[in-house]
Amino acid sequence: MTEIAELRERLRRFESQQAMRVCINRYMALCDTLDATTPLEELAQLFTRDAVWEGKGAKYASSFGGYRGREAIRAMFATYMKTPAHFALNVHFLTSEVIEVDGHQGQATWVMLQTSTFSDGASHLNAARLTVRFELEEQQWRMAHFQTENLFSRPVTAWNSDAALPVPDRG
Repeated sequence: MTEIAELRERLRRFESQQAMRVCINRYMALCDTLDATTPLEELAQLFTRDAVWEGKGAKYASSFGGYRGREAIRAMFATYMKTPAHFALNVHFLTSEVIEVDGHQGQATWVMLQTSTFSDGASHLNAARLTVRFELEEQQWRMAHFQTENLFSRPVTAWNSDAALPVPDRG
């Protein structure tokens, strides 16, 4: 392979990795604001036509289950799109990223921290390992297999408070 061809291949891999980051970031942003106004079709289009979305491990498999096909995934998310919203506050944080690209497929992992307050006022902290296989479909990187595995999960007190922030004495 010539130096120019090698550089083109590296650039293609970097651009593919970035497109996968953009896809997962948009997914998390839509999940953070999941309510009756969420653009459900945009959310569904982040997945390939025959995608799989699944909870892994005892806790997430029983809580979330699994869905096969874009339409089944779309229908699952539609159950969250109601008034009042399921989430009063929902924020996902992704870290420990690894993305590998092989042609028209990619494999990625993240550790996710999710802080949620529900419409009933209860709050929860979840940590999960995400394993996501991406495929290039119709010239767009989409999720082909999304797997979330619980690392830990627990109820917490409310996330937001009007209490003053603890800062050192400046006097």
